[in-house]
Amino acid sequence: MASRSSALDSLEELESPTDSGSDYEATMKGTKRRKPAVSKQPPKRTRHNAALKGMSSPSGISVPTPPGPSPQSISQGTSMQLSARSVRSMNEESQIISAKDIYDAVCSGKSAMVTVVDEWLDSYKRSREAGLLVLINFIVQSCGCKGVVTRKMFDSMQNAEIISTLTKEFNEDSVNYPLCTPGPQLKRFKAGLCEFARVLVRSCRNSLVYDEYLFPSLLALLTGLSDSQVRAFRHTSTLLAIKLMTGLVEVAVVVSVQLQTTQQQYNTENSKRAHDRASDRLEELQATVRELRENREELSSMMNATFRGVFVHRYRDQLPEIRAVCIEELGLWLKMDPEDFLNDGCLKYLGWTMHDKERILSMVLDKDPDVAVEVVNLLLLIQQRTEEGLDEEECGHIYPLVYASHRGLASAAGGFLYNKLKGVMTSHSQENDKANNAAFFQILISFYIQSEFHEHGAYLVDSLWHVAGSELRDWETMTTFLLQDDELMYEEEGVLIELMMCAIRQAAQATPPVGRTQGKKNLSMKDKKIQEQDKRRITTHFIPLLPQLLAKYSADARNVKLLLKAPLYFDLEMYSSAQWLEKHLDLLLSQICGIVEKHTEVAVLEACAHLASTLSSDCYTFSSRAQLAFSQLFDVLTECFSTYVNDLLQGTADDDDTYSGATALKRIAALSSAKDPTAWKLFDSCLELLKSRMESRELDKELMVPAMKCAAFHLMWAKVNVVNSKPTEAELKRLKKEVRSFCRVCQDCLSLNQTDIRDQAFELLCDLLLLYSMGSVRSEPALRALAHLPSDSLRSELAAFLLDYVFTDTEDVELDAESEEEMKISLLQKKRNQLAGYCKLVIYGVLDLTAATDVFKHYSKYFKDFGDIIKETLSKSKLINPVQSAKTVCLSLQQLFSEMLTEHHSRQDLTEIRDLAKRLAMSFGIDLHRVRKPLVALHMDGIRFAFRDPQEGEEPNPNVAFLKILSEFSFKLLQPDRAQLAEFLKSACPSAALSWPPVKLYQRSLEARSTSKATEQEGGDEVPSHDTPVVKRRRTTAQGSASTTRGPWLDNSSIQSSLHTPALTSTVQKQPAKRMASRKPRPVESDISSSLTEPESEDEFSPGLQMRKVKPNKRRLASSSKNTPSPGQQDLNSHLNLLSLIEDDIAERDEDEIEDYQSDSDTGYTLPSTRHTSVSVLDELFD
Repeated sequence: MASRSSALDSLEELESPTDSGSDYEATMKGTKRRKPAVSKQPPKRTRHNAALKGMSSPSGISVPTPPGPSPQSISQGTSMQLSARSVRSMNEESQIISAKDIYDAVCSGKSAMVTVVDEWLDSYKRSREAGLLVLINFIVQSCGCKGVVTRKMFDSMQNAEIISTLTKEFNEDSVNYPLCTPGPQLKRFKAGLCEFARVLVRSCRNSLVYDEYLFPSLLALLTGLSDSQVRAFRHTSTLLAIKLMTGLVEVAVVVSVQLQTTQQQYNTENSKRAHDRASDRLEELQATVRELRENREELSSMMNATFRGVFVHRYRDQLPEIRAVCIEELGLWLKMDPEDFLNDGCLKYLGWTMHDKERILSMVLDKDPDVAVEVVNLLLLIQQRTEEGLDEEECGHIYPLVYASHRGLASAAGGFLYNKLKGVMTSHSQENDKANNAAFFQILISFYIQSEFHEHGAYLVDSLWHVAGSELRDWETMTTFLLQDDELMYEEEGVLIELMMCAIRQAAQATPPVGRTQGKKNLSMKDKKIQEQDKRRITTHFIPLLPQLLAKYSADARNVKLLLKAPLYFDLEMYSSAQWLEKHLDLLLSQICGIVEKHTEVAVLEACAHLASTLSSDCYTFSSRAQLAFSQLFDVLTECFSTYVNDLLQGTADDDDTYSGATALKRIAALSSAKDPTAWKLFDSCLELLKSRMESRELDKELMVPAMKCAAFHLMWAKVNVVNSKPTEAELKRLKKEVRSFCRVCQDCLSLNQTDIRDQAFELLCDLLLLYSMGSVRSEPALRALAHLPSDSLRSELAAFLLDYVFTDTEDVELDAESEEEMKISLLQKKRNQLAGYCKLVIYGVLDLTAATDVFKHYSKYFKDFGDIIKETLSKSKLINPVQSAKTVCLSLQQLFSEMLTEHHSRQDLTEIRDLAKRLAMSFGIDLHRVRKPLVALHMDGIRFAFRDPQEGEEPNPNVAFLKILSEFSFKLLQPDRAQLAEFLKSACPSAALSWPPVKLYQRSLEARSTSKATEQEGGDEVPSHDTPVVKRRRTTAQGSASTTRGPWLDNSSIQSSLHTPALTSTVQKQPAKRMASRKPRPVESDISSSLTEPESEDEFSPGLQMRKVKPNKRRLASSSKNTPSPGQQDLNSHLNLLSLIEDDIAERDEDEIEDYQSDSDTGYTLPSTRHTSVSVLDELFD
């Protein structure tokens, strides 16, 4: 040990003042390798520090040369390249394993590494010079270097010269090298390389590790490579050197144990009396002790040189992978050999690495979640096992992570929070578990209130579930808190109810909340068993207590809304398992009815309706009791509404009567989503009420919105009833008349200035047009008379609604900072529902495909808000009719181009339209043969539009610039189609036009596979502008509606879809009693042949559909100018990837300072979305 310490101290000067090896150049030209005299066996050198002879710096370490003939001196600039054939022939002659063989075995990861090392050792024993050269070339190849160290270079050059030559002629193909190659190959190669180093040391531990040639030479070369500026050399050599040292530490530990054992045996034998001693045995033990000490000193010398020459410089390397491997192996050395490494000389490096707590705290926001998880776990250990731990300010960096979207990071933060909460509880130790759980909930409630991340209780519960599951399942403690008076403050009661409902959901569903991904989606049998047990315990505990909780909080809208969700997670069959439980069901039904009669908030009424629908389901034996209770409630509400309806219709109702009638109607509308209201015959009253209000212009949204809902639900339930029964012809005529009348009223509401009324009318129209479409009754011939087709004026009104109220920026509203974000999210969600409703009308054949132009032309501008919906619509339209879908895409661009000419006749800035064309072109996919016919149709329509005859008062060829837009689709064309389109262009345009820049640009796009070069060459005739004029919204007129005639359009199978009947658009509850019995429409097989003729007839895509006349919409009361959206800020998470192989010397740091850690992410943790949308939002919108 003393000799080890002296050796460590003697090499203190080897620490270099650089981090990346900049001192390498200063010491590169050291003395050449010694050339000993020729002899078959060299005289044995002194073991102690033999490996360190000739070392003046880590980069100047020379490789000891074996005895042999003195080679001729060669110049420093000698080329080191040796052809693979010459190397292979030399290997075959020597019959030794090649460097490539070892490299292939390491890369494959499947070879038995012991066999590979044994083969190399056999060749090394035959010729250790050739064997070492093979090993050196294997290391060079593992670094990704294509160079080869020749025998002449090996004999005549110092290590520094060899490394310099390899650096100059690295000849890399890319910045990647084997240790950083992405994919599974990286793990396989790294594991194989580490295994090779381990097996090599283990195979040499009894002999060759002490031969004063192999390992000193190998470690000297690796030390020099680890100081290189070439990242590949530095990374690979550091890994190998550190792994070799780990192997040497293992051998040193074994030798130390053997030395200690042998020394004890020697002392025992030596302590015997003279005549009892065995002199031969004593000499043998003494010789063994001497040899083991020499071996130990030899190992200490090599470990010391590696530690000082490699670890000391590389533990703070700029590359995080190098820093990680150094610190990881240091931890192993501390565990394996604490006698030698557990001292201040080695621990200081570990302390320096971890001393900067601020740096560690910043790493909890690392861009790699796995890194952040490990950092949080490390901070938990620091908190648990150190006296000082973390103060509250430092803990504040970790607490918010319980709301992070990454589940692993959130769970780690939950463990940290739980440990902190338990620490607070320990200081106020309680007598039993119940008291401890009560204290836990009080502290948790306080934390949740102070965290200010409200409405995220589900994420907090999920984060704590794996560590505090037993506390969060303590339903008795929670309900005791809630049922007792004066236990909690009002705000604390609300928080506890929220956390309790989140815990009930977590236990009953055993799934993470929305937005937090789960590693494995399928539950194991054990997890399913736990889930079933939790569900039974929840049901057993809450069945008798829930009516009491509802009674206590019945006047509190927020709390009662949460409590009404509890039965949705019950095992409801338990209500029928025992007679004494039926009284609790009656109490629950009574409370629900009382809440409906007491509240008018939409959220509370919808929660009651949802629960009523669940309890009334025919799958439960007690459903008749629930149906009776809600029927009685309906009677009360209907009677209340009937009391005021006459006065409301005649206009004689005062404010109190209007309020009472409106609240009754609002409650009826909410329950109508769960229960069939047709028996109460409210449709006529609601329709007359709407008509009277429209005529008198007394627009009361509190009265008209629920009236529209009641009438719409009546029609929806009526459709369900006629599908499930055999209605008479008179009943069908009456129902169709009701549908027509209601749609006419809703159409009139689309032009109102009342936002709530207008939005509700649009959503209900989308639902009813879909529900009463021809496709919905196609399988029922008797019901075809019910099909209601939208009129031309209604089609125009629906399209204008999109342009005026959906594809608009959020209007500036005076909101406080807290509610502004929530209002924006709510408004965006409403717009998304409205757009999805319109798109479903297109997809399911209610509107013609050309109606989608009003959607497609906003694809680029509103991609952030509606891109997923528009993309799905575009994809579905291609399934319906690929050719007509492509023509619709072209028509969208034509409309935008014409609007631009109308508004800015003297200025043609096509930047925005061309960006849209590029995005639409990418939607055609990569299968060019499949989209061949649609693309040809698109180009032909575009060419015709570009050279259409000018109208009266127009200049000749006003649309020729449209060819620039059309050129964005050319890269998708096949070569035969390019040639025919070029001929079609010549025949369609005047001969003089062939020299015009737009025509030349389009021609070049047809000649090349990509339009990028052509665009750049012709870019001079258009001036890009950041102030791109925004296309104003247009309202389409009935004259240019999407369909010319109804009859042929209805019978046109080309637009029929094989898709399922979608869900309704409205956000109100929809719980039909039975699923409508209808078959799927027959899918259409589109012909996608390779023919280049015009794909569609003029009847299917008439000229009248090519351009719909548009006029400015005067609907808004006040016009507001709209500026072009500014470019989005760069993502803070983005970072520059340095592709250079050699790192600049400027990046070097002072040796005496530790590099400052820079977090890979400037952004904070990711909070879950508050939009409460499901993971598959498109399934909700389109299925």
